[in-house]
Amino acid sequence: MASLSFIIGIIGNIISILVFASPIGTFKGVVKKKSTENYKGLPYITTLLSTSLWTFYGILKPGGLLILTVNGAGAVLQFIYVTLFLIYAPRDIKVKSMKLVAILDVGFLGAVIAVTMLTIHGSLRLTFVGILCAALTIGMYAAPLAVMRTVIKTTSVEYMPFFLSFFLFLNAGVWSVYALLVKDIFIGVPNAIGFILGSAQLILYLVYKNKSSSAKSKDEMEAEEEEEEEEGSAHLVKTSIEMQDLDDHHDLKSTNRNLNKGRSLPKPSVSRQYSINKIMKTFSLHPYELNSGSLHENDVENGSTKDHP
Repeated sequence: MASLSFIIGIIGNIISILVFASPIGTFKGVVKKKSTENYKGLPYITTLLSTSLWTFYGILKPGGLLILTVNGAGAVLQFIYVTLFLIYAPRDIKVKSMKLVAILDVGFLGAVIAVTMLTIHGSLRLTFVGILCAALTIGMYAAPLAVMRTVIKTTSVEYMPFFLSFFLFLNAGVWSVYALLVKDIFIGVPNAIGFILGSAQLILYLVYKNKSSSAKSKDEMEAEEEEEEEEGSAHLVKTSIEMQDLDDHHDLKSTNRNLNKGRSLPKPSVSRQYSINKIMKTFSLHPYELNSGSLHENDVENGSTKDHP
């Protein structure tokens, strides 16, 4: 039985490490976008506290090496996640999250360790820390309920990572079996509850996954329709501009044609030139010359103004 529990414990360690490592992809996206978007920080904050207390429990429990190692590694990873969340979260969420970290992961954890080591003795230490660990593990498994509410409200599973939910479900099941083998109620009760909640998350994911895909397809179709409408409008505008350019070109050609006609008008005839010259010459004569009657017509034709005796 001891060897079987050890094997199950090793399997539990592997799965738990996968659980703790599953948010790596999520936080790669957070770092890339420099934003936590709609992700919740509470699951990582409570898991940091839980893994830290379970590490302390593994130190106190005889034969608790497997509990110590897996939760120690988990505490390190959760510390990294919480740090990244605080860096990239919006200002108001960042302030609230920092308060929670200060209260839970620093103040409460420090108080538990201090009280356990200074005021409690013997087997009561393990019982006291075990009860707290069980309560916090239930909180860890229940924390994604906030994300489940978001999924139901938005009908989208975008902010509920599938692998995190799946490995939480699997992890809770394995540790429930381990708890039965080693008869540890503090491990068994919270993981049994986690197994139920993990099942609920997977069911919710399956229910809303298709709806999310349908909504995404609808959005893509609407985007394509809008793009087609924009292209059609652009084509109409382009056609109108081209037609206007043709009209302007036609008007310009008509104007040039009229100007060319003006330049090619026939020159006035000789008789017409003579009449004009005669009129202009008449206006230039002195009044005496007009009255004398001595101006000959041939003089006007030759442009001459000689006086005749």
